[in-house]
Amino acid sequence: MIIDSHCHAWAIWPYLPEVPDPHSRGIVEQLLDEMDRNGVDRAAIVCAQIWQNPDNNGYIAEAVRERPDRLSQFADVDSVWSDTYHVPGAAKRLEQAAERLPMAGFTHYLAAEDDCAWFTSPDGDDFFRVANELKLIASIACQPQHQPAIRKVAEKWPDIPFLCHHMSMLKTTDKPPSERLQNVLDSAELPNVYLKLSGFHYVTDQNFRWEYPYDEARWVYEACYERYGPRMCWGSDYPVVQTDMIYRQALEAFRTHCDFASVEDRDKILGGTLADLLANARPPT
Repeated sequence: MIIDSHCHAWAIWPYLPEVPDPHSRGIVEQLLDEMDRNGVDRAAIVCAQIWQNPDNNGYIAEAVRERPDRLSQFADVDSVWSDTYHVPGAAKRLEQAAERLPMAGFTHYLAAEDDCAWFTSPDGDDFFRVANELKLIASIACQPQHQPAIRKVAEKWPDIPFLCHHMSMLKTTDKPPSERLQNVLDSAELPNVYLKLSGFHYVTDQNFRWEYPYDEARWVYEACYERYGPRMCWGSDYPVVQTDMIYRQALEAFRTHCDFASVEDRDKILGGTLADLLANARPPT
């Protein structure tokens, strides 16, 4: 089984420059077509209520209810672009989202400059208490400097799986003894912290984001695999990834070219690990 741990879909294409087909380029049907053509069984859609898509949660919820056999939802809750980012009442907003959406988890995008004090504040603590009670997966867009705060929360709430987007945004420049790299590696000590093995185009040098199969970036994935093992989940970043590579390349950059993973671990990273997390998460309603 192959499960895409990180992809998106929008009713209207949200990025600049403008495209000639904004009402079809990023829709769920395009994602399902890519999955079918590449043998991907299920996808966890990371919601992002950005530019022209203020109800992306609702759009994805409808798709999940229509195709519960293929799609899971990580609803956007209080991400950095929202008016409710780290303002009081987060726990109630999470409860309300869970009441109306068939979500297996939530996604929360952090500001790069955030000191993450909110995570251990009373409001943040209430938020993660609700996430724990509802058995929600936490899909977190974070930077390496956020990892110490994530470790504190993950240690307090050991039953919440924390999935960090795109290798926690490590870069090929983060070579040892980089503090950024060490921050991410140290989080492997927490058994409920996971990395999304995705974003080859983000990890590599900005000038060579098109350079498949991303040999320059492979050491980052291998270094993290040595610490996390199968606590990694492959993801495509579709459709955003299309600026640099096609869906099949996003898959094969790991499956074919990251030969450092054992066959057993490769299968877990491609889907087995996330399948187990989804099986133990809040069932869709």
